[in-house]
Amino acid sequence: MSKPTRLIGLMAVFGLLVIPSSLAAASAQASTLPTVTVTVSNSSISVSGALQSGAANVVMNAAAGSKEPAPTLFLLKPGVTVAEVDAYLKTKKTAQDPNSTIKYGSIAFDAEASAGKSVEAQTYLQPGTYVALNGAGEDSAKWPTTSFTVTASTAPASLPAPAATEQSIDFSFRGPSTLHDGELVRFENAGYLVHMDFAFPVKNMASAKKAVKALKAGEEKGLEKLIAGPPIGFAGPLSNGAYQQETITAKPGVYVQVCFMPTQDGRAHTMLGMERIIKITK
Repeated sequence: MSKPTRLIGLMAVFGLLVIPSSLAAASAQASTLPTVTVTVSNSSISVSGALQSGAANVVMNAAAGSKEPAPTLFLLKPGVTVAEVDAYLKTKKTAQDPNSTIKYGSIAFDAEASAGKSVEAQTYLQPGTYVALNGAGEDSAKWPTTSFTVTASTAPASLPAPAATEQSIDFSFRGPSTLHDGELVRFENAGYLVHMDFAFPVKNMASAKKAVKALKAGEEKGLEKLIAGPPIGFAGPLSNGAYQQETITAKPGVYVQVCFMPTQDGRAHTMLGMERIIKITK
């Protein structure tokens, strides 16, 4: 539910911010879906719009000056209360082991917003009680939260069919290694553990191979020399079965796709095989 320390450290070294892979109105198909609006700042979060089950276009608005805004929608298990989740966040266990969230529910949606801009992504909302939070930074006790209820729709909307599907599993990525600007792509966690799906651009294929080798070995020193721009957040940490989709608008080039989620013994998933070379083309 938060960016792992390893990713935060890399961004600090590179002096980069994660940027969303789709900006503003990404697809004409999105306009036909019910809209859920999430508004965040460093100290607050609110959710409004069509709060009913089914496909939805999530519009994320982050206030100017927001630091690494990361709107997250957490679906509570039946019987779990909002107070229990708030108490859990104060323990800061989610940063140590995001899989500990399974006791309370599932991370249904997690995306990167952009300060002062609107960002959109599509998802499918199950009926139930949710906690929305802005998971910026590593101190979950300071994350602003709110709760809302998604009611069961008698005619839930369906998501448009994506042109490609990228899956995160334990411990690799599946799906096409070439994505195209302008195509709608689904990012899905098909594994048992919590996974994220990020990518960072590199200068060329040789740099990509060096980066993959270093990530597998857990050697981050020198990685900044291989990276050619800001990382892209396809999907933040998601629980098993969760998915979201968006239109690719990233700069064409060679990228290294990664999951930096930590294992219980402290290793990043990149050391276990969750890194690979992909391309984004026009």
